[in-house]
Amino acid sequence: MMFEGDSETTTPQRKRVLHYHGDEVRTIFFIGALVLIVAQSTGADLPLSTFGAVASAILLVVAAGITNPDQSGIHWLNAAIAVIGTLVFGTTAVEHYREGFSIFDISFIYIEALALLSLVALYFTTRTIRGKRQRPNLV
Repeated sequence: MMFEGDSETTTPQRKRVLHYHGDEVRTIFFIGALVLIVAQSTGADLPLSTFGAVASAILLVVAAGITNPDQSGIHWLNAAIAVIGTLVFGTTAVEHYREGFSIFDISFIYIEALALLSLVALYFTTRTIRGKRQRPNLV
């Protein structure tokens, strides 16, 4: 068995799983959770209550923590979370822009960042689901 690092390391070398982008989604969800907490605590005008923002951050971190290549159900959950995030933050960003919010307004920046993070997470999750459905035998 191949191991990473020096000869005293006991961690097995990480294998590459084809069409798996869960690591990217995990990172995006974790960053999104951080942005949610920072935005809410600095007074940004998010489309969520304080409880909603904290609960959403918890959901993102838990989803990131349980994402793995062996369970296909988690990728569907990740897709649902990303769709909801894209809809909530994307529509809010467009509404704020149309209402005349400055693109330099801190609330607009946070909301736009959350919309884009959700959209990118949706892309990577969709690629994972597509890859697993088209080639279920590949690991």
